[in-house]
Amino acid sequence: MEKALILLRGLPGSGKTTLGNLLSEAARYPLLSVDDYFTDLSGTYAFDFARNHLAYKDCEQRCKACMEQSTAKIFLANTFTIDWEMEPYFKMASAFGYAVFVVTVEKYHDRSNTHEIPQEQIEKMAAKYKVKLY
Repeated sequence: MEKALILLRGLPGSGKTTLGNLLSEAARYPLLSVDDYFTDLSGTYAFDFARNHLAYKDCEQRCKACMEQSTAKIFLANTFTIDWEMEPYFKMASAFGYAVFVVTVEKYHDRSNTHEIPQEQIEKMAAKYKVKLY
C-alpha cells in the first residue's frame, strides 16, 4: 500500500475536521491539526495568537513523527489558505516517500465555525485563498 498524506484545506467552519474524522476510519489513521495545540484534554479550545507559530511547529513535528513510523495514511486538517503553509508538508512527504493529496473542503451547510472566528476574518482569509486546479 502506498503511503499517503492527505491535506484537508478550507476556511473555518467548512467541515475539515468533520471530514477528517470520517476519513480517518474511527481514528485508525491520525488526524492532525494546528487546532490540537489549543485544545485541552476536555476538548476546550482556547486560541492564543501569540503561540500560533508554536502550534504550526507542533503540527509539523507530529506529522513527521507519523511519517517516521511509516503510518500508511496521515490526515491534516488546517486552513492552508496560502500555498506556502503546505510547503513543509510537501517537503516531508517527499523525504519520507508519501504521496500527497490536497482536498479542498467547501461549506455547503448552515453550521457556523466552532472556533467563533468573526465573519470579517473569514472573508479576509477567503480573499487570499487560491485553489490550484491544474
